[in-house]
Amino acid sequence: MGRELARQLVAEGCNVAICDVSATAMAETKRLCEVERLPQGLRITTHLADVSDEEQMRRFRDEVAEQQETDKIHLLFNNAGIGGGGSMFTNSREQWEKTFNICWGGVYLGTRLFLPMLLQADEGHIVNTSSVNGFWASIGPNTPHTAYSAAKFAVKGFSEALMCDLRLNAPHIKCSVVMPGHIGTAIVSNSRKIQNGIDTDSLSPEEIAGARRRLDAGGIDTSPMTDDDIQAMARERARSFLEEAPTTAAAAARIILDGVKTERWRILVGDDAHRLDELVRATPEQAYDTSFYQSFAAEVGWKLG
Repeated sequence: MGRELARQLVAEGCNVAICDVSATAMAETKRLCEVERLPQGLRITTHLADVSDEEQMRRFRDEVAEQQETDKIHLLFNNAGIGGGGSMFTNSREQWEKTFNICWGGVYLGTRLFLPMLLQADEGHIVNTSSVNGFWASIGPNTPHTAYSAAKFAVKGFSEALMCDLRLNAPHIKCSVVMPGHIGTAIVSNSRKIQNGIDTDSLSPEEIAGARRRLDAGGIDTSPMTDDDIQAMARERARSFLEEAPTTAAAAARIILDGVKTERWRILVGDDAHRLDELVRATPEQAYDTSFYQSFAAEVGWKLG
């Protein structure tokens, strides 16, 4: 989704600074941006940084100021996120905190460190990506989802509180919180690569064993399955999440940018996000019942959980 946001911002005639933890992914994003007809003088700069690392984020900010030749920015998109660390019991503390520190810490550090450049502009807008998991902490009754959900709840709460802070202290800066449903991105495959420090689509023996434990805990007997079967299931899950999502990354980016243009502070992305928001508000006490998930998933076509 971040790649599409960058591409569409370039199409709108904006200078863009792209930050990614992967040089390969960043190069592809820049290539797609440069496919657009660039107005004379438009700048696209690329920067490698781990958004959970304050020192790297300071370097990113300073590089933006130097390479974009400016002391101000008008739009800040805090969009980085990974999955993983779903369980406090079966996942390691390292996995849990890596997910939380990227999904929440990246938003906090991005806002904290780029705020002086926003203050220098005549107007500005902070756009923080939360999730439907920022108001509903689940992807199904058999799949723990604690790290990501905790982080996305933090992003939502921070963004809502920040609006009052900005109104009092920097009224020329707006803030929006984005809450996407299922968007067609490579977050499933990319998350496991980042969590494990690898660049392969093949599961390690440890990952296969972990997948078996999760499936068995969810009531699926894996004893007849070979390791190749588990590999195939993982590939299919990543493929279907990317290719069969109800909302494409390009459509999501357009919804977000339209929301920013109209200064909406709360941007739900996807029909599934709108429907889930309605259901959780209508029956909050039942939101974590198995029947709630099954009914919602059947209605909107979700296959996870």
